[in-house]
Amino acid sequence: MDVIQQIRSGMGKDWISAIYEEQIRPGRTRSFKMDIPERENAPAILHTLLGTELKVGRLRVHCPDLGTARYLLIFATLGCREVAVPYDITTIPAMADSLTTALDRTFEAFNALTGKESPQARGRMRSKLVRTLREEIKAIGAGEMMPLFNRSTKQRQN
Repeated sequence: MDVIQQIRSGMGKDWISAIYEEQIRPGRTRSFKMDIPERENAPAILHTLLGTELKVGRLRVHCPDLGTARYLLIFATLGCREVAVPYDITTIPAMADSLTTALDRTFEAFNALTGKESPQARGRMRSKLVRTLREEIKAIGAGEMMPLFNRSTKQRQN
């Protein structure tokens, strides 16, 4: 059995793309684009006088709050250029927590399974793992740029 399949079966519903598909995408979301390289990155959250920013390489992305920066950090780590961000900002920190936990558990399981491999083989397997996660998230999609607000009102009955 392949290492990625072992990690996926061990993670179950805590697999990052499963969380993204089952908890994030069904809700009202907006798409968010980042012009970052499609590879594993080392992003950092910066607290500046202008607010919170996410730094990926030379690119700085302004974030409205720390929860959104933490949420985008997970996807920037995987190299996802376009992701869905929940429209309800009160749910973003909880989603960021679950995604961070899932990513940490994924990398811990990876390190446990590939401990005896050579550094070159581990690097190839880790990049394959990150590429698999990125492609699964890309296949699920980021959705519309703005969410639909189809609400019936007293003035407009739909």
